[in-house]
Amino acid sequence: MEKIASFQIDHARLLPGLYLSRKDRCGDCVVSTFDLRMTAPNREPVIDHPALHTIEHLAATRLRNGEIKDKVVYFGPMGCRTGCYLLVFGEPSPKEISKYVVDAFEFIAGYEGEIPGAKAEECGNYLEQNLAMAKYYAAKYVDELKKHGRFEYPQ
Repeated sequence: MEKIASFQIDHARLLPGLYLSRKDRCGDCVVSTFDLRMTAPNREPVIDHPALHTIEHLAATRLRNGEIKDKVVYFGPMGCRTGCYLLVFGEPSPKEISKYVVDAFEFIAGYEGEIPGAKAEECGNYLEQNLAMAKYYAAKYVDELKKHGRFEYPQ
């Protein structure tokens, strides 16, 4: 069986950043998948489930209400819990999409109040939330993006 593209990235050298993972085409439609790598795989602890779940709720809400709301296809966590995926229509570069990602994660880092979608009738696991840790990881990720950029996978 052929190895999928994301398993061909050298995770031993991968650092927090914002990477273009892939582009998928169907006719004239293009969907770009961005790898929002928040922690260094296999070197830093993974993001705990409740914090990652809160990041998902807040970032998805912010992105789907913001300037690129009509371009957002999906925002959600990676199974390995080292970051999230953002899928958008079109072919923006990681640098172009970074302003929206930074905005969403700054929003999370400063968020106070009720977590959107965190009610039994709105979410399948509404009790598993951790705003304090989501804010910590969001601030850490914004700091990494602003200090280091990292928009290309290591070779």
